[in-house]
Amino acid sequence: MKQEHYSLEDLLAIMAALRDPEHGCPWDLKQDFSSIVPHTLEEAYEVADTIAREAWHELPGELGDLLFQVVFYARLGEERSSFNFHDVVQAISTKLVSRHPHVFGDVRFDDEAAIKANWEATKAKERRARDQAATSALDDIPLALPALSRANKIQKRCAAVGFDWGELPPVVDKIREELDEVMEEVNQPERDDDRIADELGDLLFATVNLVRHLKQEPEAVLRRANAKFERRFRAVEQLLAADGKDCTSSSLAEMDDCWRRVKQSEG
Repeated sequence: MKQEHYSLEDLLAIMAALRDPEHGCPWDLKQDFSSIVPHTLEEAYEVADTIAREAWHELPGELGDLLFQVVFYARLGEERSSFNFHDVVQAISTKLVSRHPHVFGDVRFDDEAAIKANWEATKAKERRARDQAATSALDDIPLALPALSRANKIQKRCAAVGFDWGELPPVVDKIREELDEVMEEVNQPERDDDRIADELGDLLFATVNLVRHLKQEPEAVLRRANAKFERRFRAVEQLLAADGKDCTSSSLAEMDDCWRRVKQSEG
């Protein structure tokens, strides 16, 4: 089937061939919905990493890997006579049209806040339609989400129903309060690791709230911090190596001095 140009229909046919019971690929034939999930998450993170690095020439390939995950799930659904790829396209298209009445209908909103409010209201209706037993604004938030992303989503859902501070000072005060409670537990004569973990969790959750109030995404902010720390630490290693040393043979004071020099060099 090797050819110069492929279409979406070609990709679906390739997927079907990979899953052919007689002539397919042994690895692909062993997979099921659950076994593919880790690969889906990995491919999504690789897309995010490629964008963060602005490696635009790599992005089509990474997006293709992610698209393949969708095609794989659709093929598994088709084999079970549950759904197929066209059902996936129908579902997302219907959802997008429904959630954008200002684009695909005659509805007009005054500002972006009104558009966002309608988006959340529409999503709430969709949740109730899917699950008649749904009673909470927090229903159907995936447990498998990274903890930072899930905390952010929980807070956004609460904010959508009015459970949120309207200004920044109490958000900052809450972080200080949670930090004090962490240190109070740390300074107990007999430390209780479970209580410390609880207070650390509260501190992280409160910090996510600050990030959200500042209109940032926690995962993106932390990825940026990770990248900055890694860049600086590698520079510290290089400075030490230039003097014939490494981290294990240097004192903390020496490494701190290199760290200061690296930060100064970055302006």
